[in-house]
Amino acid sequence: MNLPLFRPAIALMNRLKYPQKFALISLVFAMPLILAMYLLLSEINSRIDFAQQELYGSQYLRPLSKLWQYALSNQPVSQIRSSDPIDDRLLQDLANRDRNLDEKLRSTEKFKLLEQSWQNLHRQDNPKNREVYRQLSDRIEKLRAHVGDTSNLILDPDLDTYYLMDSSLLKLPTMQKALAEVKLMSLKIGDRRQITPEERGRLIELSGLLKEQASDLSRNLNTAFTNNPASNLRAKLSRPLKLFLDNSQQLSDVLDELTEPNTQLFASTSVLVKTNFDQSFALWDQIVDELDFLLQRRIDGFRQRQLFGSIFVLITLLVVVYLFIAFYLAVMKTVQDLDVVAKRMTSGAADEEIQNITLDTQDELGQVVESFNRIATALVSASLEINLLNERLKVDNLRMSSELGISHELQQMLLPREEELKKIKNLDIAGFMEPATEVGGDYYDVLMVGDRVKIGIGDVTGHGLESSAIMIMVQTAVRTLLIHNETDPVKFLNTLNRTIYDNVQRMNSDKNLSLALLDYHDGKLTLSGQHEEMIIVRANGTVERLDTIDLGFPIGLEADIAGFIDRAHVQLNAGDVVVLYTDGITEADNMRQEQYGLDRLCEIISQNIQKTSAEIRQAVIQDVRSHIGEQRVYDDITLVVMKQK
Repeated sequence: MNLPLFRPAIALMNRLKYPQKFALISLVFAMPLILAMYLLLSEINSRIDFAQQELYGSQYLRPLSKLWQYALSNQPVSQIRSSDPIDDRLLQDLANRDRNLDEKLRSTEKFKLLEQSWQNLHRQDNPKNREVYRQLSDRIEKLRAHVGDTSNLILDPDLDTYYLMDSSLLKLPTMQKALAEVKLMSLKIGDRRQITPEERGRLIELSGLLKEQASDLSRNLNTAFTNNPASNLRAKLSRPLKLFLDNSQQLSDVLDELTEPNTQLFASTSVLVKTNFDQSFALWDQIVDELDFLLQRRIDGFRQRQLFGSIFVLITLLVVVYLFIAFYLAVMKTVQDLDVVAKRMTSGAADEEIQNITLDTQDELGQVVESFNRIATALVSASLEINLLNERLKVDNLRMSSELGISHELQQMLLPREEELKKIKNLDIAGFMEPATEVGGDYYDVLMVGDRVKIGIGDVTGHGLESSAIMIMVQTAVRTLLIHNETDPVKFLNTLNRTIYDNVQRMNSDKNLSLALLDYHDGKLTLSGQHEEMIIVRANGTVERLDTIDLGFPIGLEADIAGFIDRAHVQLNAGDVVVLYTDGITEADNMRQEQYGLDRLCEIISQNIQKTSAEIRQAVIQDVRSHIGEQRVYDDITLVVMKQK
């Protein structure tokens, strides 16, 4: 049976000899294997580069931490210059590191500003010396934050290394700065033998800050200990961590008792502060040492996988080549034997001579005609079955398309209607949601129960039917909690998270979502939950951006997120605009693979600040679509604009 579909391939094979046929088949077989290996190695290299970038950041932070310690330790108590000589070796160490890593971290611009402050220590007169130290500390903090951003330290995917980075970048530096301030205040109060109410209040604030940061540090590092496959953290860090936390607690207790000037008490405070301060930097060094160990271990593991994969593929290809050669030789041997038989038969050899010839093979070539007939019959039967399967697939495709259409309609039906939004007093609201596929994973809603208004926005990972289902679950859970008069943000988000988490586990899904919830009442917004930054553009054009990273945790990822939830308050005045969005806007690519970006979003809002929420929404969507142009839309686009009347 000569099927038209196979005629080109048959014609090609008929023109090739067996070595050429085997070479062609080998090439076709090897191409996807090589492509898969290339993609695998590229992914591994990408992960190696990611971890290596983190190591660069860790390397940069070491001399920066020494300079930070110096800046905090040597701030003058009064207007008198510090008596300690300026150790220029600290800056030189950092300059060398910056020179080596600037290409990786793009840090030189901020380092130059820090260097200017350092040089000012040599030439400023005494009254300005203290301000120079403060400026130096501020610029060290900005450089540290920049290094954390550009070196991926805040994006680490593993819990153990993530919390080590959080401790070294955020928690410990915050405590070190507070300890330095306590040190300066205790020395000034001790010199005067008198404490002012303002100083007493500030010491109470610093004591509370130290307690809060110590609690977070303990919780985060214990999470890192628990999620540490290398099992190196608890043994190395638990003892210095406990010592530091105990001394920090002791210092906080002493600060709480400083109500009257007491020379002996201030003396003990100074000793405790110095001990705690030194221990914080010793703990920082140990944390960074273990972080480097884990990152290098990760890189080594990736390289081992890379080597193993390469060796495995090479061996596989060698085995395939070996078997192909053996197969080719066996086929040629059978063909030669058949050729001998055919020649003897055509030469008129006697039956006895032909019968005495046997083929040294157990394959099907000796029965090629009979086998071909059986295969032809089987192919006819198989083609009927394939046609039936194709018909079934068509029916299934139609059914699935119908289901997706229903899901899309259901999703659109759940969005807030214009007449609902108009009922909200003092707030002009306009929303927009456009899925990247038939159904999306973005969520926004505006719900009003009595005089309470709940505004939500979220982004489920991915899009499609599964993400849409989770989005509908979230909308239902939010409405249920609101109707049941749950007003506490922590309980609200934690209960909602537990509901979604249990459903996601039952679905055996890996989906989760970022979610921010706002409560509005009489011009005041209360924000909780982790999502994209919230944009506030005041009536005078001032732009404010509120980061939600510390206000919550992804929904559906952990069973209990109560410890991660916080809230922020924003007071709105007439004409102020608040904008919520998903990353489908800020990460929208144009044909040159350039993202739309948060700065452009803020700019277009500011340009249209005098307009209504609906007009601002329209201006933003038009600008985003203009940026995307002919590029494919890869993610859902959602926008909520609120304007205080």
